[in-house]
Amino acid sequence: MDDLTIARALHVLSIVHWIGGVALVTLVILPGLTRSVEAAQRLSLFETMERRFGGQARLSTLVAGASGFYMTHRLDGWDRFADPAFWWMHAMVLIWAVFTFVLFVAEPLFLHRWFQARAARDPEGTFRLVQRMHTVLLTASAITIAGAVLGAHGAFY
Repeated sequence: MDDLTIARALHVLSIVHWIGGVALVTLVILPGLTRSVEAAQRLSLFETMERRFGGQARLSTLVAGASGFYMTHRLDGWDRFADPAFWWMHAMVLIWAVFTFVLFVAEPLFLHRWFQARAARDPEGTFRLVQRMHTVLLTASAITIAGAVLGAHGAFY
């Protein structure tokens, strides 16, 4: 077993954990809260549940980013970013950058407070917004994962 095999395994494992968690939140937890918890309490309960996953997601995004960077460097794959056939590499970096920004910058600095203030005024609308944002991120992530798997196996060139 070589270093690239280990990096690839870490990369896939971290993405399965991270995006799998996003899928659980988007497809199970948020709809469950919508059906079973009053609007005024949903965001608070959601944040309680998501807080535990947040630390795990931060670790997973760090491992995904580090292993992706390592594989690109080790394979000298930087030129792929200039080739439109490798659009999925751009998509992976973009998805990673969005989640990393949200997890490490936006949530701790302002997003949490903004959602709290908005939820105090409009709990139903705020929860719908949270659900919509998660759906958009999960959809973009799923497209990226499918594109990356297909692209890594030669589907686009």
